[in-house]
Parts: sequence; C-alpha cells; structure tokens
Amino acid sequence: MPVIVVANPKGGVGKSTLATHVAGYWAARGHAVMLGDVDRQQSSRLWLSLRPPQARPIAAWEVSRDFIVRPPKGTTHVVLDTPAGLDGYRLKDLMRLADKVLVPLAPSIFDIYATREFLGQLNALRGAAKAEVGIVGMRVDERTIAASQWRQFADSLGLPVLAALRPTQNYVYLAARGLTLFDLTPGRVARDLAQWEGICQWLDARPGA
Repeated sequence: MPVIVVANPKGGVGKSTLATHVAGYWAARGHAVMLGDVDRQQSSRLWLSLRPPQARPIAAWEVSRDFIVRPPKGTTHVVLDTPAGLDGYRLKDLMRLADKVLVPLAPSIFDIYATREFLGQLNALRGAAKAEVGIVGMRVDERTIAASQWRQFADSLGLPVLAALRPTQNYVYLAARGLTLFDLTPGRVARDLAQWEGICQWLDARPGA
C-alpha cells in the first residue's frame, strides 16, 4: 500500500493542492484512496467536504497533528497533507510511514531557503526510512526570472524534479468544488494534465524502481 506524504515547512506553498490532486489521480484509477490531513488548517478535509457525491470516492483518514497511526484495512493508497513547520517527532513518524515524499516548491527566495533546510532534515532521516523524495514546482511561470532561479535551485538538489506546474485559476476553481483535474474531461484541462505526466509516472513506479 503506497503512502505519499506531501510536505514542506513553508506555508502557502501548495501542499493541499498537491495532496488533493494526488488523491484524485489515484481515485480516478479506481483505487481505494484515503486522504489524511495533519495540518491545523484542515484544508484537505474541507476539500473533501466539498467533493460532490457523483465524484469518485476519496475517504477521510482520521489522523491528528500529534499522533499518526496506520491507515485502516481496505485502503490501497494513502495521501497525507502535512502542516507548515513540520519537524521533530512528527516528521519522524511521517517518514516511517512514507513510501514517497512529494515536496512542493514555489519560485520565491523564501521558499527556496525554507525548502533547502527541510530537505536537509529529510536526508538525515532517509537512511532509516528510505522514502523516495520528489520535487514539484508550484505556480511556476517559466517566463519569469523567479522561475529561472527556481529551476537552477531545483536542478542542484540531486533529486527528481517531477514537474513545474503553471499558475492557473483551474486549481482555484476545482478546489472550491472538491474536484481535481482528473475529475474533468481530459480535453478541458489538457495543458495541465500534460504537466502532471511526470508526477503520475513517479507515483505509479514502485519504490526503488
């Protein structure tokens, strides 16, 4: 059972957008998906409450900020949305559960410095946990200087850079309705789905493959 943890200590970087879309992708493929929200803001839980009944089901995983447990039986795929400032024993608990960690990274100097320190913490824990780590750019406008700086930093990490997702109102529109790109007719969001191809391939690959 793959467990994906979406984590970055910086707030507002797009963790919930990424977590809900990973859950939506797996649900679209017919998996029994649970989405857990360890963030105090409970954005992913709110998103689940907005999800229409006709959409593919995604179950809520009842977890708390201070105590992480194994997901219940019957679950085949798990996604965990995490809080800003994640560190200490909570990070260790999550890393013990995680098969893969997705780190969203926005193109700003503040996000870059916060993420650099966080990746150092992850690297210190990975020897025991052995979770794979992938980087996803959030709200990256490739025409900007900030995007160029983001790309230079991301490429220097020695980790797979899975995608650079463009800034678009599609994510805002879908979040307000409890939906993802994978709930829509592909032709309506073809450009954004194309950007997700690398993420989806990484999610589907077995750890270590």
